[in-house]
Amino acid sequence: MTKIVGIVIGLVVISVGVWVAQCPCERSPGAWVFGNVVDETVADWSFANDAGLCQLEVSGFIPHSINLNCMADRSELFVSCARCDGKRWSTVAMKTPYGRIKILDSVYPVKMVRVLDDATLDRAWRARANKRHGRSTATLPPPRPSHWWSFQLESY
Repeated sequence: MTKIVGIVIGLVVISVGVWVAQCPCERSPGAWVFGNVVDETVADWSFANDAGLCQLEVSGFIPHSINLNCMADRSELFVSCARCDGKRWSTVAMKTPYGRIKILDSVYPVKMVRVLDDATLDRAWRARANKRHGRSTATLPPPRPSHWWSFQLESY
């Protein structure tokens, strides 16, 4: 019996280790994000548009990380989600705004600030559409839905 318990505990430890090292993956959240940590302040986030999804890590006893859209406009970085209210990451970001974002292979410390003014939300929405669909900034995306949230990420 002791041998079986040891095997089960070993499998759990291995599974958790793989999860921590590999996720967030697809729609599954993860814990810490790993990569080359960049401590210098970032003034121009335009390189974020070269990444597919980014990985955002929010604070906690065990951090929570997810894959999500990140996009830059006018050297500002945004992350977004539909129907954000009540999602774990956005709830944590509203209470504890400091986290980290992984873009390509690098990890950046950031402060997350929810965007509430319509003009900035519209800029973030256009940046999202431009990145996802390869459009120029002159092409207008469909109207921004009212349930769509955006956070501006500030390097510190």
